[in-house]
Amino acid sequence: MELKDIVAINGKPGLHEIKAQSKGGIIVESLIDGKKFAVTVTHNISALNEIAIYTYEEEIPLRVILKTIGVKENGKEAINPKESGKVLTSYFREILPNFDEERVYTSNIKKVLQWYNLLASKNFDFASIKEEEEETEEA
Repeated sequence: MELKDIVAINGKPGLHEIKAQSKGGIIVESLIDGKKFAVTVTHNISALNEIAIYTYEEEIPLRVILKTIGVKENGKEAINPKESGKVLTSYFREILPNFDEERVYTSNIKKVLQWYNLLASKNFDFASIKEEEEETEEA
């Protein structure tokens, strides 16, 4: 399982892994219950590889944040996303100290932690997440 194959589908809980192409779209498998279904152009899909979080300077790709949490938690599950907003914000500040608190809401932090914990429960290898070339050029 690679991060580029993991998507979030609007209106569907959890994350889904792309399994195959179909005539009208793609076939995905839920990471929650393992059920497979077809996703068409009418669904709103977000690839985890393409999502970014606002900071005061720039947008940081979600893959970098997931990798950072993976290092911090040693690949194990992070804190419960149902913690209070104060606890979640404090935890997220440890991961991404300069996140834009006016544009990154508690609900966004909950979603990131839910996704991270779901991937961790499936023994996802966070160390395998690669940095894109443009980020290594900027550094």
